[in-house]
Amino acid sequence: MSTEIAKEKKKMGLGIKILIGIVIGLAIGFISPELAATLSPLGTIFLRLLKMLIVPLVFFSITSGITKMGDVKQLVSVGLRFIVWIVVTAGIAALCGTLGGLISGVGKGNTEFLDAGAVVEQQEYSFIDQVISWFPENIVDAMVNQNMLQIIIFCMFLGVALLVLGEKAKTLIDVINQGCDVMLKITDFVMAYSPIGIASLMATMVSTISGATVKDVVKFIAWDYIICILLLVAIYPVTLKFLAKLPVMKFFRKISEPMIVALSTTSSAATLPVSLKVAKEKLGIPENVYGFTLPLGNTMGMNGFAVFLGLCCVFCARLYGIEITFGRMFVYIFLGIVLSIGAAGVKGAGIVMTTVLLEAIGMPLSVVPIFAAIWPAIDPAHTLLNNTGDLVGTALVARRLGKMDMDVFNKEEKTA
Repeated sequence: MSTEIAKEKKKMGLGIKILIGIVIGLAIGFISPELAATLSPLGTIFLRLLKMLIVPLVFFSITSGITKMGDVKQLVSVGLRFIVWIVVTAGIAALCGTLGGLISGVGKGNTEFLDAGAVVEQQEYSFIDQVISWFPENIVDAMVNQNMLQIIIFCMFLGVALLVLGEKAKTLIDVINQGCDVMLKITDFVMAYSPIGIASLMATMVSTISGATVKDVVKFIAWDYIICILLLVAIYPVTLKFLAKLPVMKFFRKISEPMIVALSTTSSAATLPVSLKVAKEKLGIPENVYGFTLPLGNTMGMNGFAVFLGLCCVFCARLYGIEITFGRMFVYIFLGIVLSIGAAGVKGAGIVMTTVLLEAIGMPLSVVPIFAAIWPAIDPAHTLLNNTGDLVGTALVARRLGKMDMDVFNKEEKTA
């Protein structure tokens, strides 16, 4: 048993492998553009595998996520309040990401990707027609054509219907949940290949990318952090002070341990046990609240990713020469909410869901290697924002229901 544990510890994490792949790809791109061209099919295969995942992964993960919200009574009491928190904060995060992209001018004036963006249809834009087009006439046709908005709308209807039917639809719910597990495992297989694919994509990109694009990418990372920090120090404290009626600094001191774990591990799964312990022992929240909200938030509360999605939409629209209208901004925010909530909790999910986003807004996948390269740099801020948001939302729900033990919360910790 001890040798198995030792072997497990020696295993190199996917993030490290991807970083190594990025470094190798950068070296190949700089040293030998000819070799980069020879290896480019490996990157093309990776992009095709990502596109292969899109429809079934979104279908099963979003539908399964809705069915796991609990029964209707639980939704009305604890669940509905927490889901409203998740949706509202995801919307604020996506809005901030979109506005941050507009304010920062990230991607503005960059013409390097305009040829790749030529496939995006430029036509008269009608917001009403766009909304109508979200609703599918034929879900099979929507899946064949990878119309992601129509698939997402159908999944929302299906998930809510299964949730309402409950035991009557238990067999189908089990099939959906098992299908989700299968797709997550296939995603693991594809992501195991990702260091090779990303190395190839990076080599190809570096051999052709300009200094202007590198500058835009650095600006993208900086603004992603700025927006995440803004939400962390403004939106969450306002919620605690005015809605939950809790002292802000004391609350953040109480949850400092899970915040540090989230920031250092960039893993919501690794942070969850610490959050559960803190919710019970330091915040005074009962198990029938935190036992439901924190695991649900661990799966659905992805405010950091929502920030990225909003910023990504504006960045890509500018790179591909797409006019950013009010209607398109609404779509970007809507996708930020839905895709962040429906993001699969697997390694490399951000890269996979970025391809879903680009497909949904009708843009090429040319920038995927860029986002794959910067993901390790922006992931700590995302994970911190996600897990802090789950704890803030859990405290808010507990306070509104009068279930928070303030004696436990107000108890001062002994210092050694």
